[in-house]
Amino acid sequence: MNKLKNIIKENRGFIIFLLLMSVFRSAVADYNSVPTGSMLPTIVPGDQITIDKLAYDIKVPFINHSLVRLDEPKRGDIVVFESESAGMRMVKRVIGLPGDRIAMVNNTVIINGEPLSYQLSNQQSNTMQELLPQRTHAILFEQQQSSDYDSFPEVVVPQDQYLVLGDNRQNSADSRRHGFIPRAEIIGRANKVLLSFDYDANYLPRTDRVYKPLI
Repeated sequence: MNKLKNIIKENRGFIIFLLLMSVFRSAVADYNSVPTGSMLPTIVPGDQITIDKLAYDIKVPFINHSLVRLDEPKRGDIVVFESESAGMRMVKRVIGLPGDRIAMVNNTVIINGEPLSYQLSNQQSNTMQELLPQRTHAILFEQQQSSDYDSFPEVVVPQDQYLVLGDNRQNSADSRRHGFIPRAEIIGRANKVLLSFDYDANYLPRTDRVYKPLI
């Protein structure tokens, strides 16, 4: 017991630093590794994205419990959430807000009866610009590829829940598979790429993606 006390006393500064860093990462800001391509072309596999945990709430450190709501997710935000349905942490884009009527017909999103507009961005890379109200962003779209998720009938987003989609629209397990995302599951908002490592090149860093904004 005395030996343990001596170790704590000798390393008190380092222990306090670790505790403060743990609280900071738990309640203020953190980073998250993205291993899949469900958010291509915005987020690529190997990106380490920053998470602003004060974007929407002040939370109790170490548990995802909100003390004070600071703001609400906006349409077009990229949110990080702990999905109970999927059993894992996920990163997706907010498309439907509470009370919205959302449908999809042949990969065209319809919000409150108004179809979104799309503009071809790069035919070779199959990227398009999806014109969300007040925010435009890129999506990956394989025109010759079809799936069961290309269309769904109109749904109404419940209160305190959100409909989210991946930017890699035809290769994303999002609200089309796991349903609406409860507000309480949202950890924070993804803002930028901190670092990025190329899995296909021996994890070499991608210097062109350092501090790249996501929104």
